[in-house]
Amino acid sequence: MSTCRKPTPKKSKTTKAAEPRLSRTRRPSDLPTADWQTALRRQFGREQSFGLKNLGTEPVFSDFAVSNPATHSNYRVAIRGADLGQNFCTCPDFATNDLGTCKHIEFTLAKLQTKRGGKATLKHGFEPNYSEIWLDYAGQRQVRLRLGADCPDAVRMQAQELFDVSAQWALRPERFSGLQALLQAAQEVGHDLRCYDDVWQFVAGQLDAQQRDTLLSKAYPKGADDKALNKLLKTKLYPYQAQGALFAARAGRCLIGDEMGLGKTIQAIAAAELLARHFGVQRVLVVCPTSLKHQWKNEFARFTERPAQVIYGLRSKRQTQYQDEVFCKITH
Repeated sequence: MSTCRKPTPKKSKTTKAAEPRLSRTRRPSDLPTADWQTALRRQFGREQSFGLKNLGTEPVFSDFAVSNPATHSNYRVAIRGADLGQNFCTCPDFATNDLGTCKHIEFTLAKLQTKRGGKATLKHGFEPNYSEIWLDYAGQRQVRLRLGADCPDAVRMQAQELFDVSAQWALRPERFSGLQALLQAAQEVGHDLRCYDDVWQFVAGQLDAQQRDTLLSKAYPKGADDKALNKLLKTKLYPYQAQGALFAARAGRCLIGDEMGLGKTIQAIAAAELLARHFGVQRVLVVCPTSLKHQWKNEFARFTERPAQVIYGLRSKRQTQYQDEVFCKITH
């Protein structure tokens, strides 16, 4: 008597659900703006047919040249991890979007993940022998330190005085000026500690901001209520105007947003006067609609003792005007 064995049902393969395609013009209601913009770059980058060339010797954690055949543009991408802010790209979008990624980085990561061992390598993390000081572009920019496997204890201990270990090795704002000493200490013991150009540019900007804040606080200890501000222009500033001018001068660059008729122009002129008096600014360029150029000139004459010049005429004439020794030049 024979028995028939029932065939074992085949297990159905489970496939990972595809990520929903996002609109470039409409943000999903359940997705924060930063997450939406990050996902768009990831989505767009993975769909591209960019060229990719490894510029180093490591298969994953290396520098890559990413080329766009459609625009003939080329950018350098440095891969140091799978998380936002760990990588770097020389494209303008990466430098300005505060996301810590761009389409070139996402394209490169996608390509590396398809290679054998790529995902595992990225998950394991970057562990070089050398140490590096790098700029994290994700959100509020931070200077961070990544210690190498061969980092001497002496360098590690000195680094802990500058960097906050509990904040993922973020450089403490009050210790910006200590980077050079740390690099010197690493060099003396023969340790390779790298610090990139964008770090120095960022640190220089932060030190300048600290200097502006210190000098303005000393010149106007009562802030917007300081009586010395009454002599800044030919007219007395309202408290909110004085506050706006001080904020702009401290920031070095900012957007002044206010209701119509509340004196945004005079705040900008007051900020320019502060920068000229206390920080040696000798030239101001006003870019405005053609219809407002002479109004800006009149406002400078009304509120300050500094000359202003409207730039006009043919190119040769404009070039000559730009060479004139005038404090403020106004163009469109």
